[in-house]
Amino acid sequence: MSKAHPPELKKYMDKRMLLKLNGGRSVAGILRGFDPFMNVVLDETVEECKDSTRNNIGMVIRGNSIVMVEALDRV
Repeated sequence: MSKAHPPELKKYMDKRMLLKLNGGRSVAGILRGFDPFMNVVLDETVEECKDSTRNNIGMVIRGNSIVMVEALDRV
């Protein structure tokens, strides 16, 4: 069995990120930490809902719910 490599997110630390999650959800926040399972800690996190409302949410996102990661700040 091959070893899993940790995500290459170190260069995105303290940068604003947009995460697309399963179920069509998306959240934006500042990346503060991550682990080998791609669980991430986001600060100042805002969920952007389909009806154009924005909700402040908690900081930890489970890695298995992340579909896409996009940097909003220049790296």
